[in-house]
Amino acid sequence: MHHVKTAIFLAILTAILIGLGGALGGKTGMVIALMLAGAMNFLAYWYSDRIVLSMYGAQEVGPAEAPDLYSIVAELARRANIPMPRVYIIPTEAPNAFATGRSPQHAAVAATAGILRILNRDELMGVMAHELGHVLHRDTLIATIAATIAGAVSMLANWLQWAVLFGMGRSDDEEGPGLAGGILMAIIAPIAATLVQMAVSRSREYLADEAGAQLSGKPLALASALAKLHQAAHMIPMDANPATAHLFIVNPLSGRSLANLFSTHPPVEERIARLRAMAI
Repeated sequence: MHHVKTAIFLAILTAILIGLGGALGGKTGMVIALMLAGAMNFLAYWYSDRIVLSMYGAQEVGPAEAPDLYSIVAELARRANIPMPRVYIIPTEAPNAFATGRSPQHAAVAATAGILRILNRDELMGVMAHELGHVLHRDTLIATIAATIAGAVSMLANWLQWAVLFGMGRSDDEEGPGLAGGILMAIIAPIAATLVQMAVSRSREYLADEAGAQLSGKPLALASALAKLHQAAHMIPMDANPATAHLFIVNPLSGRSLANLFSTHPPVEERIARLRAMAI
């Protein structure tokens, strides 16, 4: 069901993008919009993992530097029958973790120094299993595509807004949106795209929780970890870029006021309830 939802959401994002392109330049604008999204996705596909790891100062570690973390990831990768991901530690006390990489063959998992301090081994295994669940489902690639298309929508919306304000839109064309329609589209389209992108992220989190519980065999430990991380996110807020918030196991911005529709993650209480139900 979640996979179907994701396909629908990505189709909606693409439709919004094409619609904006059409408003800017008709059929030519649609083609340009798709080419722009393609170019952005190409760059994101090859470089997004390096960018995000560098953004948070993540440091690659091996069995000598982080024996417990490394051995947990190695055991889970063996169970999942995937290549050993690269393992990183982020030097911050804010407890969190994420996975990145375009495929299981090019994956990396990162844990903060803070999460290693507050979780026991079973809880940490649950968290890392959740992250490898993202890797197995190629969620990092899907999330990158969704974020890239949403970014392209925002870019085109800005262009459309300036075009209609300066009379460069297609108001003289019966197919065009006109001045009022162009401005309205420029305002609504990026909001709609953001809502869809957030919905994609929330849907994939449920899947990763399920995969993490099955892979680790410890749904209650993952539930316990989520409870600890959710509480800690309010006590030790993370200096995170909102554009990367969807990557983390719990929202690193949850210490701030965010509407549920604009949240990158489902309610932690609901995630915990689902995991506890799996243990029955």
